[in-house]
Amino acid sequence: MSDTSAPTQRTARVAAELAACLPALYRALDRRIARDFPHPKPPEGQLMLLRHVAQHEGCTVREAAEALLMKPNNVSALVSQMTEQGMLERRQDRADKRVAHLHLTETSRRRLAQVRALEQTHLTEALAALTDGELDALGSATGALVSLARHLHTAPAATR
Repeated sequence: MSDTSAPTQRTARVAAELAACLPALYRALDRRIARDFPHPKPPEGQLMLLRHVAQHEGCTVREAAEALLMKPNNVSALVSQMTEQGMLERRQDRADKRVAHLHLTETSRRRLAQVRALEQTHLTEALAALTDGELDALGSATGALVSLARHLHTAPAATR
């Protein structure tokens, strides 16, 4: 075995384990929240947009589309639906009337807070069941996972 094959195999193994584990972790948490959330759960695209607007209040459709790696026309359609449902507000830019800034409604703000509280509760309960070593390993890995997410987000898209 050459010196370069062991790190390559290790990287491939970690990639495969993350690809299998992260969606399963997300689905398990999502199911628990859906079970305990007292309102109909919005589709994933709407949730992603709500979370982005919560973190970047006043962003534009184009900015949200870039951040969420979505097409602007798809985000625009989501914004239209969500505005009609009372989940988002569009506020016209004072300098350029063609530009609208996105803001959460009070209802959306409250519901997102409820979801975040449920996420924290369920994750805290699950983490409490781990060993000290497992908890330490996860604590050490969170920074690397954030860095990995940032790298995947900013990586150039493959050409088709």
